[in-house]
Amino acid sequence: MLIWGWNRKIHQLAMLTLVCAHCHNPSAHALRKAVTMFTLFFIPLIPLKTRHFLECTFCGAAFDVPKENVNALISQAYGADQQHAGGPQPAHQHERH
Repeated sequence: MLIWGWNRKIHQLAMLTLVCAHCHNPSAHALRKAVTMFTLFFIPLIPLKTRHFLECTFCGAAFDVPKENVNALISQAYGADQQHAGGPQPAHQHERH
């Protein structure tokens, strides 16, 4: 009976539009975090390894991202969203009397 082991969870942190280093296409890249946990009786207890990577949605290539660059990529992803959200607003129609 196996009572210990490990489990890996992958969390998506952001989506960015970048030029892929593998296929050279401008495409969406998912910034993801993979956490490998030590488990006892299927209960995750201790994180063994954390890895950040970008995955191209066009060709599927994955590239490791150093931990110190992760916050900059997240800021870039959400900064672009906020700029688009603050863009031109639709014109309001005036009521005629």
